[in-house]
Amino acid sequence: MTEIEFPHRQSSHCESGVVSNLLRYHGIDMSEAMAFGIGTGLFFAYMPFVRLNKLPLTTYRCEAGGILKRVARRLGCRIRRQKFRSPQKAMAALDAGLERGMPVACRTGAYWLPYFPPAFRFHFNAHNLVVYGKQGEDYLISDPVFPEPVRCAAKALMKARFAQGALAPKGVMFYMEHVSSEFDWGRAIRAGIKEVCRRMLKTPLPFVGTRGMHFLANRVEQWPSKLGEEGAKLHVGQLIRMQEEIGTGGAGFRFMYAAFLQEAAAILNNTDLLALSEQMTATGDRWRETAVIGARICKGRASATDTYAGIADRLRTCSREETRIYERLLECT
Repeated sequence: MTEIEFPHRQSSHCESGVVSNLLRYHGIDMSEAMAFGIGTGLFFAYMPFVRLNKLPLTTYRCEAGGILKRVARRLGCRIRRQKFRSPQKAMAALDAGLERGMPVACRTGAYWLPYFPPAFRFHFNAHNLVVYGKQGEDYLISDPVFPEPVRCAAKALMKARFAQGALAPKGVMFYMEHVSSEFDWGRAIRAGIKEVCRRMLKTPLPFVGTRGMHFLANRVEQWPSKLGEEGAKLHVGQLIRMQEEIGTGGAGFRFMYAAFLQEAAAILNNTDLLALSEQMTATGDRWRETAVIGARICKGRASATDTYAGIADRLRTCSREETRIYERLLECT
């Protein structure tokens, strides 16, 4: 029997939650929102050439593993990351880490984790969790999207770590080898803000950042005529699912970033960030309104004002509002 005293805390999103909980274990009291902000978690891209379940991919956050990587770099932490071809070697490495008294984070396919209620299972292969112990053939898991720690049979965890399909986790695991006690909060916060602004405003690709929101708006308006009613519903359903169900989604990430700006305002003694936090919250509300219209269309409950053009209009509004926010962030930090 191996069990590490690990501080489980429920979070909104798996990667930022795992990073926050791991740092707390190592003595750094960092909120999930602060991890998300310093780690440059906020992003947007609509990539019709990348398919998930045969439908275009829309992402509202950075690449998998990016938050962990950037938080570690900006705080002077050293991460040990491993990937495996053999499931047996991957599980042996996990056991060895636990025997050394080290909580180990794993990337998994959420569909194969048996403690997920059936209604919430879907094929998403970038779900992060922390393993902090083992009792018999069961692993003790701090899964940040659950209110309490859970247990998972070894066979099921191995299957989840080697799930097949898009973003296959390939047994990825990581843990903190070194955590610095000396780092500059202000410097880390400013670096996170500046990179988010650069990605959202200055990426030349038309489907990325605030330009990407306009790009998506133009596509949404064309879906009914190009794809037919059923095809358009499938595409808008995928858009809303990516926004509201997979990870934390478009609105949820905006709310989390607003919380980060609130914390940053206190640390940097910068009241401009408080005003921008409120504006980001308002933009999150706009994203949520977009999801509500899309959901009504998919369920056949649309009113006369619930249209694809209405979704497009709100996407353009989100683009304008976020552009102003990022421009102001660059000015005041």
